[in-house]
Amino acid sequence: MSEGIVKWSSPSNIAIVKYWGKYGIQLPRNPSISFTLSESKSITTLKYMPKKVAGNSVSFVFEGRENVKFAEKAKLFFNTISQYQPWIMDFDYEIESENTFPHSSGIASSASGMSALAMCILDVGKKLGLYEKSEQLALIEASHFARLGSGSACRSVYPMMAMWGLHTDYHSSSNLHAIGVSDDIHPIFKSYHNDILIVSKTEKSVSSTAGHKLMDTNPYASTRYQQANDHMTRIKSILKAGEIHDFGKIAETEALVLHALMMASDPSFILLEPSSLQVIKQIRTFRSDTNLPIYFTIDAGPNIHVLYPEEHKIAIQKFINSDLKQCCHEGLIIHDRVGNGPEKLI
Repeated sequence: MSEGIVKWSSPSNIAIVKYWGKYGIQLPRNPSISFTLSESKSITTLKYMPKKVAGNSVSFVFEGRENVKFAEKAKLFFNTISQYQPWIMDFDYEIESENTFPHSSGIASSASGMSALAMCILDVGKKLGLYEKSEQLALIEASHFARLGSGSACRSVYPMMAMWGLHTDYHSSSNLHAIGVSDDIHPIFKSYHNDILIVSKTEKSVSSTAGHKLMDTNPYASTRYQQANDHMTRIKSILKAGEIHDFGKIAETEALVLHALMMASDPSFILLEPSSLQVIKQIRTFRSDTNLPIYFTIDAGPNIHVLYPEEHKIAIQKFINSDLKQCCHEGLIIHDRVGNGPEKLI
């Protein structure tokens, strides 16, 4: 028995084909595919020491302040994954974490946070000689564990692009974990930009967990799940061929359908702000006027993700700074792009 410290950063991800609706223990009603981001990430330090009393103690400091809610969530997470790695329950843990982006405002903070924690705990096992698997199998298990903490977190452990959910067109796909698909995408998507326009930093009024649950009674659920499966079939060839306009069309459709499903829930809810709609209109007008491949997607929140290829960076960022920045909260924009996945820091 020993004690020590590990530290990992893990990114958020932005789904292009969205997962919305789940069953069982964090299992998706439909498959999804996402970009792994570079700058929007959680940085998590995990200190571990042999437990002193029965049960185990977990403390959590988030961005410099003790957070009891996050501590309880982490403890539940450790309890859940201990069925696969029993040694986890032999230790007490102290966690410190921070995000490089606003928490709970529609950027997947749970995805980056839980994937970082999954990477940390498996790293502890390796340091103690209690966990030995190949890199490929370790990523699959990290994805599996991350999913048990937060569904979309399972995609964040892979570089560039990942898909999650069983689909006949994707070999080795599973509802239990995500798989990396970066080897099957055109080089243009490996340097794709994702600038996040922070329309609001306010914590969203309805959590993603609650939103997923409302899909159980949504009258459009079955149609939506079929649409997502069809989009997954189409986007596979689009990504391989580098067809950026067809890619953008699917991204925008998926974003708007996600928010339409929220509005069609019972009770219904709206996460978009007036400035969100203003940004969308301006993007579409600019695209029509210039024929530049600028598109948007939206996660479960009001903030707009602007998608475009590296070769058009100068013209599109000029437009963002001159026309869209004024719609953002205090002019806040996170200039992000496709990234390389989690990184071991200690």
